[in-house]
Amino acid sequence: MSQPTAQGFRASFVRMLVFSTTNLPLGALGLAMAIYVQPHIAQDLGVGLVAIGTAFFSVRMIDTFVDVFLAAAIDRTRSPLGRYRLWMIIGCPLLMLGIYQLFMAKPGIDVAYLVVWLLVMNLGLSIIGISRFAWSAKLVTHYDHRSLFFGVMGLVGVIGAVIVLSMPVVVKGPLPTSIHLMGWTILAALPAGILLTAWLVPEQVAVDTRTTQSKRAAIGDYVDLLRRPELLRLVAMTFCTTLGPGWMSNLYIFFFTAARGFTTGQASFLLIFYVLAGALGAPLVGYTATKFSKHRTLIAATIFYSLGLCTVLLAPKGNVLLGIPVMIWCGYWGNGFDLMTSAMMADVGDHVRLDQGKERMGLLFSLISVAAKLASAGAVIIAYPLLAWIGFVPKLGAHNAASAIDGLQISFIAGPIFFVALGGLCCVGWKLDARRHAAIRTELEARDELLARAAV
Repeated sequence: MSQPTAQGFRASFVRMLVFSTTNLPLGALGLAMAIYVQPHIAQDLGVGLVAIGTAFFSVRMIDTFVDVFLAAAIDRTRSPLGRYRLWMIIGCPLLMLGIYQLFMAKPGIDVAYLVVWLLVMNLGLSIIGISRFAWSAKLVTHYDHRSLFFGVMGLVGVIGAVIVLSMPVVVKGPLPTSIHLMGWTILAALPAGILLTAWLVPEQVAVDTRTTQSKRAAIGDYVDLLRRPELLRLVAMTFCTTLGPGWMSNLYIFFFTAARGFTTGQASFLLIFYVLAGALGAPLVGYTATKFSKHRTLIAATIFYSLGLCTVLLAPKGNVLLGIPVMIWCGYWGNGFDLMTSAMMADVGDHVRLDQGKERMGLLFSLISVAAKLASAGAVIIAYPLLAWIGFVPKLGAHNAASAIDGLQISFIAGPIFFVALGGLCCVGWKLDARRHAAIRTELEARDELLARAAV
């Protein structure tokens, strides 16, 4: 049960865990697409690096507009199934169809094929993602408990990523075999998680203080959102802290196999430690945020992650044992980026509802979703053509000149560090801390109670 306090709602660990089951297939999907599917498309399906970058970038540009309209529709929804529950169920078959077409694709596909099925997959992912984040922000509203809640969700997502990472190590076959197994695993877990959440987790829909609103007033509210410094900071922060690790993910297999002398299986084995450290880091970073505040924790995470990434080149080539500590360090801190950003945006959503009298949680999360998608697209459209420009050949067994390998190593390190550090700077001077949020929740709870009594 969610229990109200003077500063917002808490939720039991069991309820948080049930709600987080959806994060398992989504965590698996995110890592599989970034680490394995994109290199698989280049190496095994024969699509060029520039073509892949163009396809992913084009889809992300379209997503930029789709997410905002989806969020506006989700925030206005009233149905017997609730607001967010309904949309998560709608998004499930779309996401499953896109996953099937991309993970089971055969050689000979072209850019048009990629664009079509990436659009379908990302539409389903947007619907589920916006609904899930907005629902989570309403399920737990207490400042510190919210950090722990997002930590639990991060932990479950990391478990999904570990499952995906284990497949190339266990299967020990060609990459396409592992890709297909990843796809079927995600396709089985996704509907199970969504149905479990829809069945067992209650949804609390906030009452709007303004039941009617003119078009002019609505536009004014949206303009007000774009003027809020805390919102602009979070959007910029999300872009930077997604672009940095996304850049690294896109180059990971190329970097560790071509530049560092590991096999694909060894690279996947190392990545398991990165992700497992994130599993430990998610709840611990969330707990740290309850002691030192969310924004300070995020600043620390960006600093420690960047310092750890600098040491990747210090480990001897092909030495798995010496590579493990570096991966653990970077994985522990890197998992805190999305966790803290989401928790901070939930706090901003409470502030917006207090000021505007209407629920904007879906719209707010769509904005950081757009920022994350633009960053993911930027990682592909910059990193892959950059590799082509320096003369790197991604095909298995291809000979790469020393200059191409050096360029690959510089690209792998410099890009992520620059953008992650920039994301940390966005947190400097953050004002919406625990004390300010507690005051906001006190006002919201009092107003909601008056509205509930008036409705009786």
